[in-house]
Amino acid sequence: MLRQYPEADVAPAWARLCARLAPDGLLVEGTCDEIGRRHVWVALGPEGPRTVTFAARLATLDAPSDLAERLPKALIHRNVPGEPVHAFLRDFDRAWAAASPYGALGARQRWIRAAQALSADWPLADDPRRRRQGELTVHWHALAPRGATASN
Repeated sequence: MLRQYPEADVAPAWARLCARLAPDGLLVEGTCDEIGRRHVWVALGPEGPRTVTFAARLATLDAPSDLAERLPKALIHRNVPGEPVHAFLRDFDRAWAAASPYGALGARQRWIRAAQALSADWPLADDPRRRRQGELTVHWHALAPRGATASN
């Protein structure tokens, strides 16, 4: 929803939207490719961003970093060396490569194994059962842009 805005407008927009949420409310802000194979979204609560979820139709995925083009506006321009989201996608690609032997059992098994490897260094927030569906969720604070405030 915020892809056509300058990055500087994201934090104020999120703050306005989150201020209108019910105490237990949740807003999902993200994007997908044109045919729904690749998705990345941020889950926002009244307090601001909580998590970032990466999701893919695994049979069409060459590498997890292919999801970078679907990063929400708050992260898409931060996929550069020195930024956490860049380090995460680099590590995800490495874990994906290391899990390549599991590809013989299917892309799902490879994704699950790569996620297990990532969990040693990154704070994953998802239920491991969601990984079978091609999803992986990371706590926002781990991927937040350098110098970002709590609501950005």
